[in-house]
Amino acid sequence: MSEDIGVGWRLRHVRHAAGLSQRVLAKRAGITNSTISLIEADRANPSLGALKRILDAIPVGLSEFFALEREPDDATFHAASDLIEIGKGNVSYRQVGRSMTGRKLQMLDERYKPGSDTGRILLSHDGEEAGIVISGQIEVIVGNERRVLGPGDAYSFESRIPHRFRCVSAEPARVVSACTPPTF
Repeated sequence: MSEDIGVGWRLRHVRHAAGLSQRVLAKRAGITNSTISLIEADRANPSLGALKRILDAIPVGLSEFFALEREPDDATFHAASDLIEIGKGNVSYRQVGRSMTGRKLQMLDERYKPGSDTGRILLSHDGEEAGIVISGQIEVIVGNERRVLGPGDAYSFESRIPHRFRCVSAEPARVVSACTPPTF
């Protein structure tokens, strides 16, 4: 498969593999089936939070979703140009390794444009995650806690707790993060 396969094709593929109709998936995700139809036709681009909620209803992880049809990655070293983009839009998630198949840890180089965030819908998934801010300022919401973190500041939490990230600086923010198991 080529790396430029769209979100629509991927969603249709995983939905069919799970034996779900658009209507059933929409009901499980709490959205309209016309939204699923628009996404699958590549006429709507869901926020990361909305896509995560849809994928949780299947269930399939983001890394698995964006690594469809890829061979397991057993490389030890990864050039910057080899990192795989698993995000879309104003937030970039560049993953170390082409596939998380058989892996226990997911590493991401996250980049947020000023004002960008992970979406109105808070993220929630299995595992634990931690990260360190490299540049810019990022607001992190975890459950009822909210903190603005700058360069050198870090976070660590149970990923089942609803969470959200938002760039609050005038310049882009960069975070290096890890998630175990790779459920993001």
